This record gives sequence, C-alpha cells and structure tokens, in this order.
Amino acid sequence: MTSDSSAPDDLLRRAASGDGEAVAELFSHYRDRLKRMVLLRLDRRLQGKIDASDVLQEAYLDVARRAREIGSQPTMPFFLWLRLLTGQRLLAIHRSHFGTRMRDVGQEVALHHGAMPQATSASLAAQLLGRFTSPSLAAMRAEMKLRLQEALNSMDPIDREVLVLRHFEELSNAETAEILGLQKTAASNRYVRALKRLRSILQSMPGFVDD
Repeated sequence: MTSDSSAPDDLLRRAASGDGEAVAELFSHYRDRLKRMVLLRLDRRLQGKIDASDVLQEAYLDVARRAREIGSQPTMPFFLWLRLLTGQRLLAIHRSHFGTRMRDVGQEVALHHGAMPQATSASLAAQLLGRFTSPSLAAMRAEMKLRLQEALNSMDPIDREVLVLRHFEELSNAETAEILGLQKTAASNRYVRALKRLRSILQSMPGFVDD
C-alpha cells in the first residue's frame, strides 16, 4: 500500500505489523476527511438516528481488525483504503436499515473498488444551500433546493460523482481517478465539465451568489 505526503511510512509499517497505537494515530489523522465523506453519503432518512461519529467508530474497528492488509495492496494509497473501509461500513449500516429497498431507489454507486452509498442530490443541494437559513429565506431556499436537485439529477452519473469527490469531499484528481478507475486526464476533464455545469446552474438561480 502506498503512502501519501501526510502518512509517514514508519507509521504504515507499524500499523501493518499490528501496532494498535499506529493504527489509531493514522485513523485520527484522517478522521476529518472521512467524516466529510460520511456526512455527504449518510442517507438523510437516518440523520438524527445515526451519528457520523458512530459510523467512524465502527469503521475504525474494521480498520484495526484488518490492519495487516495494509501491506497486501501495494498500489492503493492508504487514505483511499481507509475511505473504502469506511464506505463499506456505511453501506452495511444503510443495508441494515433499508435492506433491498436501497437498490430500488438507487442509493448505491458502483466504483472501481466496489460499491458505497452515493451522495444524493438532496444531500448535495443541502450542502450548497447551507447559508440560506433565515426564516425570511425559507421559501426561497425550498424552491432553490428542488431546482438544484433536478439539475444535479440531470447530470451524467459519473460527472456527478466526480463533482462529489473533487468539490465536496475535496479529494485530489489522482485520488478521484483511482476511485473511479479513470485515467487522470479523463477525471480532470469530467471535473471541469461538471463544475462548469454546476456554476451555470447556480448563476441561473436568483439570489444565489456563487463564491
């Protein structure tokens, strides 16, 4: 498993040998990035019932149990392995609550390394409209959210996923390409196209200022 600029090789070696303190330190280092992913992909019907911190705690236990796998996947960056296990844990939580109904409503997205819950258009719209919280803007916010959801749903699914990974999860182009099984150039081109589409959507909405 490859390191990245923020995961020291010595910590990875210790974690791979079963050093619990090293595993805990590595997971803690990436916790904020993993939490961002969980918040984006946690089904909105479970918000208030399932806390992102609880998902991360279960994911950490999965990582600790499988720490010796760190050395068995030499080409996967360590953070993406953590993210994969965290996504699998979140998917298991979704399935335990919704079962086969998840597939019926398209709640999973197939990725290069497996499936995980998708970030729905409702979740993305809520992220984009987070600033519109005053009572006087409530009606405008509701209308804008519906328009955003419709526009996001009209996007190519891969373009939308690239947008989620790059713009919302703040992953690098290389990480995005690895997750989706794309060439880096293709991932970059799709992101530019998706971001242009998103900006066009936002600029067409009265009262929304795209910072």
